[in-house]
Amino acid sequence: MKAVRVMVLFAAAGFFVLFSPWTKNAVPFFPMMTITAAFLAAASLIPERNPDIYAFKFKFVPLGLLAAACLYLLFWIGHFVSIRILPFAASQVESIYTIRAGQNPWLIAPLLFFVIGPAEEIFWRGFVQRRLSKRYGVFIGFVAAAAIYALVHVWSFNLMLIAAAALCGVFWGVLFVLTNNLWPCMICHAVWDVVILILIPVK
Repeated sequence: MKAVRVMVLFAAAGFFVLFSPWTKNAVPFFPMMTITAAFLAAASLIPERNPDIYAFKFKFVPLGLLAAACLYLLFWIGHFVSIRILPFAASQVESIYTIRAGQNPWLIAPLLFFVIGPAEEIFWRGFVQRRLSKRYGVFIGFVAAAAIYALVHVWSFNLMLIAAAALCGVFWGVLFVLTNNLWPCMICHAVWDVVILILIPVK
């Protein structure tokens, strides 16, 4: 478990730099996020090699696409409801999208699709959730991984972002438990990132 603690602390430090009000304007978000996610994924593959969870099947493509569509729908519904009952929701959601201000979407989209989305799944589900599940059982491992994934976003002090991370952590965590494979999670995460951040923002 030492490896999990060390890697999660590194992830928390990286997310602090990316999201905290004291540091976020000092670093370019997408290059920094790409480097952080890629490092975490690469480092987690060293102690956690399991070909079973990386075995590709064609059925994972439509499953991942369907999951991405379902997650987007959940976010659309959540946004529709939240901006009507929470006075701060609209401004906090709008602030999330400032990370793409002035950025070329044709450069951001490939980073999200090919690196950030898949790398996050390799680390959070393939390493953190899997290690915790092996140690404490599937349910506790899933809950703990989803909670940690949400908590590393706390540096943003943005309740909507933290809630979004919690929902994503639960959604992708369940998908990983049901399939015991990272491909549906990676496809879902990659497609959803591009759609919600670039193609059809929810705001």
